[in-house]
Amino acid sequence: MDPKLLGEILAGLMFFGIIGVLLIGFPVAFSLAGTALIFGLVGFWLGVFDPSNLGFLASRYIGTMTNEVLVAVPLFIFMGIILERTGIAERLLLTMGKLFGNLRGGLGLSVVLVGALLAASTGVVGATVVTMGLISLPAMLRAKYDPKLATGVICASGTLGQIIPPSTVLIFMGDMLSGINAQVQMEKGNFAPEPVSVGALFAGAFVPGLVLVLLYSVWVIFRAVTDPSSAPATPVPEDEKKHLPREIVVALVPPLLLILAVLGSILGGVATPTEAASVGSVGAMVLALFARQMSFRVLREAVVATATITSMVFIILFGAAVFSVVFRVMGGDNLVHEFLSNMPGGAIGATIIVMFIMFLLGFILDTFEIIFIVIPITAPILLRLGVDPVWLGVAVGVNLQTSFLTPPFGFSLFYLRGVAPASISTGTIYKGVIPFVILQALGLAILFAFPQLVTWLPDLIYN
Repeated sequence: MDPKLLGEILAGLMFFGIIGVLLIGFPVAFSLAGTALIFGLVGFWLGVFDPSNLGFLASRYIGTMTNEVLVAVPLFIFMGIILERTGIAERLLLTMGKLFGNLRGGLGLSVVLVGALLAASTGVVGATVVTMGLISLPAMLRAKYDPKLATGVICASGTLGQIIPPSTVLIFMGDMLSGINAQVQMEKGNFAPEPVSVGALFAGAFVPGLVLVLLYSVWVIFRAVTDPSSAPATPVPEDEKKHLPREIVVALVPPLLLILAVLGSILGGVATPTEAASVGSVGAMVLALFARQMSFRVLREAVVATATITSMVFIILFGAAVFSVVFRVMGGDNLVHEFLSNMPGGAIGATIIVMFIMFLLGFILDTFEIIFIVIPITAPILLRLGVDPVWLGVAVGVNLQTSFLTPPFGFSLFYLRGVAPASISTGTIYKGVIPFVILQALGLAILFAFPQLVTWLPDLIYN
């Protein structure tokens, strides 16, 4: 058999093999590296893989560890964990619930808005879903909300941190796409390509994040109008109304100041994402001090949790690097290039196929796992076909936000299941997120129809 064809067959089998191994339940990072090495040994035995190519991994690992941009990842994680312990989410939820309580669907709207504010100030999906599940879900059930609507809006709003800046997913996307775009541009003869900055991705994700917030809000209002019993009003007692203006100021000012300090400094070109993350981390500790929640125990817990989460993400990245090298050397990139290039519709058709594959992978894999596996394989082909790298990064972020919502492995579903009362079945939570998964797909379709929603703000700021 032709060695090239044999290598491409092995590369294809390796891709499906890793899916099977992950479904069995093996740890992701070790599954990625282990599967790649096993197929690499088979390829070496068949004469289609040269083990010396693995030598490139050393320079790639050193480049990752010395990359200043990626330092923002643990800093933003630390910022979110500190803020989780300041009571900011509780104050926001309770205050917004009172502010919108007189409206039908008001509690649902307050959850959406608080989810957006927490996404822009913390970006920690698990903490947001758990907090809203503990505080808002009991209140919504007491107000006779439809349990499916209540659980769905909490799960969906909690995932906004994956797309609304500062998003750790977009930081990794910026780092990967910048290198891929530079390679593609040099192939085209442009030896001084513009980098795909994290700031540009943050700017590009700003409007799509607001679009998702609007879609969620419209759905809650639609349910409140068409089925009033599913989202009734919860009037605020008269004796509490006089304190509401002060409560709104106290609840809103701290997160808004932090958002302004972090996002404003990035979008305004005053600070890099890493510098802004440092400012955000210090700001989070200052807010914790003012809230009288800062202690050595809280600081120690935040540092340990940050180290744990960061280590988990980076070890997946390192395992995915082994997978990517073996896949490419055996001709997998040629296989993918031929497959996508022959799709009807050109670049749009190829992008739709990639998005659909990522959407399906979201049922069984986590966001980071998907981007570390799929982006290095598919992004070079899509960029060669003319897809804008900033638009691609944001569209992938919107698409993979659904991986937190799609059963059976959607993490938001697990987070809420862990704090929901026994009266709420797992099936109820699964049914509740279905409309929001559809809204996510609608949001992605809007980005396809109007790509300027992503590109106009980065162009305005950086060009």
